[in-house]
Amino acid sequence: MTRQSRTALRKVDSHDLSGVQRRRPRLLFLSQTLPFPPDGGVHIRAFNLLRLLAARFDVTALCFFRRSARATREEVEQVAEALRSHAGLASVEAFPIPQEYSRIRLLWDHARSAATGKVYTFFTHESTEYRRSLECLLRETVFELIHVDSLDLSFYLRMLPSLPVICDHHNVESALLERRSRQESTSLRRMYVAHQARLMLREERRWCPKVSLNLTVSQEDESALQQRACGAAVLVVPNGVDTGDFEPAYGGDDGIVFVGGYTWFPNRDGMEYFAKQILPMIREKDPTAEIRWVGRAPEDVILSYRNDFGIEMTGYVRDIRPHVTPAACFIVPLRVGGGTRLKILDAWAMGKAIVSTSQGCEGLDCVDGENILIRDSPKAFSDAVIQVLSDPELRVRLGRAGRETAEAKYDWERIGVQMLAAYDALLPSSH
Repeated sequence: MTRQSRTALRKVDSHDLSGVQRRRPRLLFLSQTLPFPPDGGVHIRAFNLLRLLAARFDVTALCFFRRSARATREEVEQVAEALRSHAGLASVEAFPIPQEYSRIRLLWDHARSAATGKVYTFFTHESTEYRRSLECLLRETVFELIHVDSLDLSFYLRMLPSLPVICDHHNVESALLERRSRQESTSLRRMYVAHQARLMLREERRWCPKVSLNLTVSQEDESALQQRACGAAVLVVPNGVDTGDFEPAYGGDDGIVFVGGYTWFPNRDGMEYFAKQILPMIREKDPTAEIRWVGRAPEDVILSYRNDFGIEMTGYVRDIRPHVTPAACFIVPLRVGGGTRLKILDAWAMGKAIVSTSQGCEGLDCVDGENILIRDSPKAFSDAVIQVLSDPELRVRLGRAGRETAEAKYDWERIGVQMLAAYDALLPSSH
């Protein structure tokens, strides 16, 4: 990426942010990702929170974006404009993550974490360009609320004025790192990730009680965060699904499907566990069962899973529905994670029969045997998958109950009513 393409990419509508105060309150949204298209867990939640907030506030978003083969200056500009347009935002600025363009910076961030005793993510998102843009906005624009979409951006919390600040927690990150450390393959990696878990816990204890409100995705995460950060104000705003976009397709008879990007450790660990410990037992009873893994993955990994396990990996897709709709069984064999899995919400909305581990469906309104099958040992998981594959009536029954759960509990519009009421209560005018 050229120096020019590393500069902030800004899209602003015709409103002058420094002009006359508009009727609607202004909200500043700080994000660790550029959440468009909404094609993965973090992107889906961030995009829908932005969309819901834009119905009530004039929202300005400062986002980081991930480096990829598509991330030219022009393409990021297009994505920023698409996000502004689709979510109804006042403006969007997008910035690169510095360490993704410099191996020296990457190593330096790890070294600073080790030397200072601060969590690694504190340094990951330290950007001169982002900081200067934030300072400029805070000087020139009067905001009523500030939303920080991850504690990964804790570097910037100290810069914020004395306004109500809401921090969203996609996971309780210290708990997620603790779990991940137990699944790492070497003792050195286990030690390092466990150390980062302790540093993140320190960050949670420092900042969560100071912000006006913390959002979590489940009651389990709410309890975990309150235990870690005594005195923190916490509200559950669950992950959701657009039940209009994801129409039900009950039954299906086209094998097994898993959805999730390879680069996220819980997905990678879960599918390796499935391929090595569960799939052989499924093959014994159903040698012809087809398995698809839908999500971004390197070419060498795609070839390896095809050759070693007979699992077809699609690579990145913009729309999971054509790949999930025909499936007979949707699997979530995760052993690590936090928050709640949007993949389950999507599958419920599509009327799919799901087999999951307890970890995979944690925090959701799951009832084993009614809207999902929950199995934790390799043998029990494989038996449940075979049961779903061989019983069409079970597939339909689980799928219908899942769809009902999605409509009643997890539709984004229902979620937005409670969330917006909480934001309104924090506005200076409400006091």
